[in-house]
Amino acid sequence: MVTAMPEIVYWYFSFLCFCFGACVGSFLNVCVYRIPQELSVVAPRSYCPHCKAGIAWYDNVPLLSFLMLRARCRKCGARISPRYFLIELLTAVLFLVVWLKYDQFGGLPLGLAPLHDNRISLVFIYWLATGGLLLGTFVDLEHMIIPDRVTIGGVIAGLILSTIFPEMHGQSVYYHGLARSAIGAAVGGGMLWGVAVVGSWIFKKEAMGMGDVKLLAAIGAFLGWASVLFCIVFSSFVGAIVGVSLVISRRKAMQSRIPFGPYLALAAQVWMLWGPVIVAWYLNLLLWRGGTGLPV
Repeated sequence: MVTAMPEIVYWYFSFLCFCFGACVGSFLNVCVYRIPQELSVVAPRSYCPHCKAGIAWYDNVPLLSFLMLRARCRKCGARISPRYFLIELLTAVLFLVVWLKYDQFGGLPLGLAPLHDNRISLVFIYWLATGGLLLGTFVDLEHMIIPDRVTIGGVIAGLILSTIFPEMHGQSVYYHGLARSAIGAAVGGGMLWGVAVVGSWIFKKEAMGMGDVKLLAAIGAFLGWASVLFCIVFSSFVGAIVGVSLVISRRKAMQSRIPFGPYLALAAQVWMLWGPVIVAWYLNLLLWRGGTGLPV
């Protein structure tokens, strides 16, 4: 039984989680810019992509520096892409929401699904997964690729962490956690690989990149096979809506390539936060439609 911490301490930690997420988002910005160029994410220190001048520490404070500099480099005056602020803010918010899944008061905000056995270790694991999903999303949006360190690295990390922390899959024995992770990776990679093969056969061209296949395998390794089924349905639905909207607005042609990784990442994040709640809602809906119960 986890002893509840004082409320003021809980919200103090919530604030720290938001700040930590913003700092991680700042690092993700470096990764999004450098990884596709095969540059080191460690050295040299942060610099302006326009004038290459080093960025002083006081101009590199997550969220605040962007606002204080009015989105311009202090040295050359070039505009700073709003993507930098967006990634920092999005990472901070998602890290905070993941932390809020750690139930201390007998109820969770935002309808969040509780952590298995309220294990705080899952907070750190979900933070890692969230960072990887954000990195893959923004690289895919900009370069139409998903880095192997996100996909293959995600599969490896998911298998290892599931063995050490079987509670990731609702298990208590290490080999059960590893088995669930391996099945999730196989189902994720196998199903989307099958879709890619069939699509290529039907349309006579590449229907889906292997980066998407490997990303869903990584999602399955972290979140299990049930998350794979949800991600395929949810991402296809959202992707179809966005794709049709882009075609109608004439921002994309019918045959244009649209990155699918961001939709898979969004679906995985939704599952991570609300998975069991979604399953309970869906099962209840089926029972109601079958005439055996009422929706609650």
